[in-house]
Amino acid sequence: MRVVIQRVLKASVTINEELTSSIDKGLLVFVGIEDADTIEDIEWLSNKIINLRIFDDENKVPNISVKDIEGDILLVSQFTLHAATKKGNRPSYIKASKPDVAIPLYEKLIAQLEKDFGKKNYTGVFGADMKVELVNDGPVTIVIDSKNKE
Repeated sequence: MRVVIQRVLKASVTINEELTSSIDKGLLVFVGIEDADTIEDIEWLSNKIINLRIFDDENKVPNISVKDIEGDILLVSQFTLHAATKKGNRPSYIKASKPDVAIPLYEKLIAQLEKDFGKKNYTGVFGADMKVELVNDGPVTIVIDSKNKE
């Protein structure tokens, strides 16, 4: 799994001009799923996302997590995170999982995050044409790949 995590002051997902999900201070997490992903990837990423210390403490040092600030998480599926661009100018998405594999893994990630976080997460809709708005705080953007553990 590959995630792009953005520290946000607010973020939202709109589908067909209707607000689907929105959060205030917290994390907007885009997730790309590939066939090789397992429950171990989900567990590792969930722990990493929730405990990533990227929010400022009282001394303006990024030393506290989304859990510590009681922020929210907005999780959005994004198969384009697995785009291969080595050949030509048209990205290939061959590594991105098809919905029959990706949807169950996406749902397991949602459940794992909620279990580890101790509260409901907000989501987009898998496979939908989503309009995502955000106010990045910092800006802080972190990319993590569960296969590389970085």
